[in-house]
Amino acid sequence: MRLPYVANPPPASTRQDAEIIERIQQRRAPRALQPLDLALLHSPPLADGWNSFLGAVRTKTSLAADLRELAISRVAVCNRAWYEWKHHAPLAVEAGVSNEALETVKQEGALAEVEKPAELNDRQWAVLLYTDEMTRNVQVRDDTFARLESLFDDRVVVEITGTVAAYNCVSRFLVALDVGERNGTGPDDVATH
Repeated sequence: MRLPYVANPPPASTRQDAEIIERIQQRRAPRALQPLDLALLHSPPLADGWNSFLGAVRTKTSLAADLRELAISRVAVCNRAWYEWKHHAPLAVEAGVSNEALETVKQEGALAEVEKPAELNDRQWAVLLYTDEMTRNVQVRDDTFARLESLFDDRVVVEITGTVAAYNCVSRFLVALDVGERNGTGPDDVATH
């Protein structure tokens, strides 16, 4: 990482900082704090907001796990955020996404130029196309949005959009600071089986 990680366990200079650290530890439990947490904790207020926001995106939406993890994994590939890929591609597999489908997710080019693979259902493919365009272009073509909207209700469309936006934020933080020392490694450096 480009900065030193904070010590683990993190020091708390105020009661508020101690409460922030405790909230982050509670969300991560039973796992230990992650390198991302130890980078964010240089600024406890930022880490606290991040923890609350990403906690909601990861655990409080109605979005199916396969769709959420496909979107996050595609953001990781588009932004070359291999730390993000390392954590979320295995979660996609746990959610039922095949390794063959992940090969499509790992493609470097725009997915709009690819034919829908048989390993992905229409909902998964719509999420991947939408994620790809949001991440690469910010603006999404009308036909891509219409495909998504035809398959999901408004709540799920908002949750997909929020997930893609949130993980674009995450990936930019990870890559800029080289959190987890993954820059330059690539998606094949991580086993998803």
